[in-house]
Amino acid sequence: MFDEEDLESIREGCSEWESETRSPTVDRFGERKETFTTDTGGTTVAPLYTPADIESFDYDDSLGYPGEPPYTRGVYPTMYRGRLWTMRQYAGFSTAEKTNERFHYLLDEGQTGLSMAFDLPTQMGYDSDATMAAGEVGKSGVAIDSLHDMETVFDGIPLDSVSTSMTINAPASVLLAMYIAVGDRQGVDRSELRGTIQNDVLKEYIARNTYIFPPEPSMRIITDIFEFCAAEVPKFNTISISGYHIREAGSTAAQEIAFTLADGMEYVETALDAGLAVDEFAPQLSFFFASYNNILEEVAKFRAARRLWYSLMEERYGAENEKSKQLKFHTQTAGSTLTAQQIENNVVRVAYQALAAVLGGTQSLHTNGKDEALSLPTEESVRTALRTQQILAHESGVADTVDPLAGSYYVEHLTDELESEARELIEQIDARNGMRSAIEEQWVQRQIQDTAFERQREVEAGDRTIVGVNEFTVDEETDEEIESVNPEDEQAQIERLTDIRDQRDSEAVSATLEALKDAARTDDNLLPYIIEAVKAYATTGEICNAMRDVFGEYEPNVSV
Repeated sequence: MFDEEDLESIREGCSEWESETRSPTVDRFGERKETFTTDTGGTTVAPLYTPADIESFDYDDSLGYPGEPPYTRGVYPTMYRGRLWTMRQYAGFSTAEKTNERFHYLLDEGQTGLSMAFDLPTQMGYDSDATMAAGEVGKSGVAIDSLHDMETVFDGIPLDSVSTSMTINAPASVLLAMYIAVGDRQGVDRSELRGTIQNDVLKEYIARNTYIFPPEPSMRIITDIFEFCAAEVPKFNTISISGYHIREAGSTAAQEIAFTLADGMEYVETALDAGLAVDEFAPQLSFFFASYNNILEEVAKFRAARRLWYSLMEERYGAENEKSKQLKFHTQTAGSTLTAQQIENNVVRVAYQALAAVLGGTQSLHTNGKDEALSLPTEESVRTALRTQQILAHESGVADTVDPLAGSYYVEHLTDELESEARELIEQIDARNGMRSAIEEQWVQRQIQDTAFERQREVEAGDRTIVGVNEFTVDEETDEEIESVNPEDEQAQIERLTDIRDQRDSEAVSATLEALKDAARTDDNLLPYIIEAVKAYATTGEICNAMRDVFGEYEPNVSV
């Protein structure tokens, strides 16, 4: 954009400013710190950025236009001028009835999409009466034992008028089958069902550990979902490849980009190996990122990830459909940044993180409740979190133009830096024979652990300020009203499960589970068999156990 003569003049001017204007001021008054870095410490922040910092910047190759390659400026031509991002408040707790009440409340308050949280037993493929489930039923989300629970959650909510995101991974096929079955019973055409399943098991091996099956059958199930949904449920995003949990585990922004896209590449390659065409399933891939406090680093992260995914899909996989090359993503504000101390500060943190997500071009957004460091969010804190999005959308002005920070010398420089660092990490993963091998060798996990350790060391040493925790503290007693799960709800859930088992056709259930096992031993797509089992009221645990019998359970190689 600038010729060499212009750049040289700018360099000379910047050098003159440094020696004649800035340095005397620094010598006299100093600066707050010797070195400024981005939030994750990966990049040193200079005092000033000029065109000389983006001298190789080419408008068309680096930036382009909204809705056009390389999608740095967004995947849609009009972005929020045409349609605001989907506002999803993650919800789900205790029983199906209480979750249904919260969903109706959120929709009445103006939420535009549902986001469903499941309890730990459901995430691990156990029923509420399983020994492993004791004490955890309904704690971290809603317990879904059978189709009856899913029908209750969506009672009075027509599935052809909402988009539903389900944060479920190892048993994603089962919960998707239940959602499809509810739609069938509501008379909704499968082609009209909209939403997303997280379905990202590689991230589970890296960061969360709510896996069930070994990698090979897990990837087979995911590929079956890709194939089934491309034909039957084309508006449903078949996977939400999650950097969120990678970042929450302690990664840098660049690691979040690299490890998330490398997971995506592994899914693409597995599907290609299974005989699917890239443009058959890639348009239904979606991503999920965290948004942290350093606004400009986060904006650059989202822009760099979009540009890099476009390049990877075109150059490595020969995708021709532009939708296959568009990185569409959901964002959640960073739960790990919320503090139990001075929890009102969390409202501010969430607002800044939401601003970064919107400036970065997210397609949907969840804003955390201020009290989530203490408990599940109350209705009041959920409403404040939703109002944060609504104020951002309707009062701040940031949604009125596309990619408003484009052209900022700092933002463009940081976008280039993050993309370059992410590319280098992906090359290291390639050298380890891909993401699955890098995970099995624990290489990815070690990178994240090292970063998390260093960050915690900085907090404890006072080198990193956390307002209200290691600086600007006050003596306080928490008197906030917090949400809690009634212990009696667990027993009630188990009793409902017992009733379902007593009332269903046991022979039909057994037949569908045996058919599922037989299919698992072949190359048949498993989704039709899982849907039949669900409709017979086979439980989540029974269906997962049928697949456990064939596939076994994953045991990590912790000795590596």
